Amino acid sequence: MKNLPLLFCGIFFCLAFSWTGLILSSQLQLGSLRPAAIEEGELTYPRRPTGQAEQGKQEYIRLGCIYCHSQQPRMKGFGADFERGWGDRQSVPRDYIWQKRVLLGTMRTGPDLMNVGQRLTSADWHHLHLYDPQITSPGSIMTPFSYLYETRRVGEVPSADALRFPPGYAMAPAEGYEIVPTDRARLLVDYLLSLKLDYELPEAKFSQ
Repeated sequence: MKNLPLLFCGIFFCLAFSWTGLILSSQLQLGSLRPAAIEEGELTYPRRPTGQAEQGKQEYIRLGCIYCHSQQPRMKGFGADFERGWGDRQSVPRDYIWQKRVLLGTMRTGPDLMNVGQRLTSADWHHLHLYDPQITSPGSIMTPFSYLYETRRVGEVPSADALRFPPGYAMAPAEGYEIVPTDRARLLVDYLLSLKLDYELPEAKFSQ
């Protein structure tokens, strides 16, 4: 028991050293980051996300998209992110300052999505991809999210956001019916369309 104070001090200093290295140093280095503009008088970036995009982010988390997709394009020379068209520049800490939960991801079973709203701008494309990835990306191993859509009888006027399937699609609804997104699907697509790296920052320019 005479070594108990020494053991306690050892445990305390190990925890304190870890906390300082992981938490305090990160806060000192990144905690003061604010939106920035390349030139004085320009709009500052990143912009705050909209309410619908924020709600869609919760669907993205709930559906487990984070387990197969990252949100962190790497700098040139570190992988083939630029060659794949995943972004015009790397992401940097300032890009994430408005995010309470940063969804960097740990796997790339699917493509990086940090810039998906810029490279795939059509909501119709995203809805078809979620309903059946084979329509837009033949050979994809992504799980269909068809349960985010509902089949219903067409009214006097077809719904503006009804899915438009390619000719000959085997699982198209029967004549007189249509497949439309639920609110969850609409929010998720709003979130995906909001993911853009179409701006420069002082530390991250397209030319780099």
